[in-house]
Amino acid sequence: MILSNLELHAALDSKRLVITPEPTPRERNIADPDEYCPYDTHAVDLTLGSEIIVPEPGVYAYDLLQQTSLAVFIEKNSRKYRLDEHSHFVLERQQFILGQTREKIWLPINHAKNKRKCLAARIEGKSSRARVGLLIHFTAPTVHPGFKGHLTLEMINLGPARILLKPGMPIAQLLVEEVRGIPSPNPSQFQDQTTPSGLATE
Repeated sequence: MILSNLELHAALDSKRLVITPEPTPRERNIADPDEYCPYDTHAVDLTLGSEIIVPEPGVYAYDLLQQTSLAVFIEKNSRKYRLDEHSHFVLERQQFILGQTREKIWLPINHAKNKRKCLAARIEGKSSRARVGLLIHFTAPTVHPGFKGHLTLEMINLGPARILLKPGMPIAQLLVEEVRGIPSPNPSQFQDQTTPSGLATE
């Protein structure tokens, strides 16, 4: 069951879902139709964070079964860009980068008020981004119960022109679903990640 915007508000109020900073405003101002509201009927927008990682071309190969941390390997073989409100990143055609959401997400498993259900989520692109060829993620939309951290965005420009990426811009939407039954914890290798590569640095 996917949560509606009103159920998203209730989940945030009860702390079954934690988004930091919390997206606002919760409702659109009918008197001002141009005012932005991050909540759609059954999703909430997330924004682009300030760090971009660009994997360097090289002679190395990704060994997805290697024993060392994938996040450390990516970090070692990438260039890092830090953006602020006065700067942007130019995403070239066919270029692949890693970004992350400004917001930190937490989907607690053992919530005190609900012992039989918890929440999971999916991160999806936005149609206004897709129509210019910006792919926000691929093959990895799932946010598992118990996850805590910023969400990494595996982005590529499949469009006909360059795309300007600015920190704080709405970049993706989060759909939240109810999970029947409480799963046993199985923390992701990217739990508590604070960088696009997946490192936990805080």
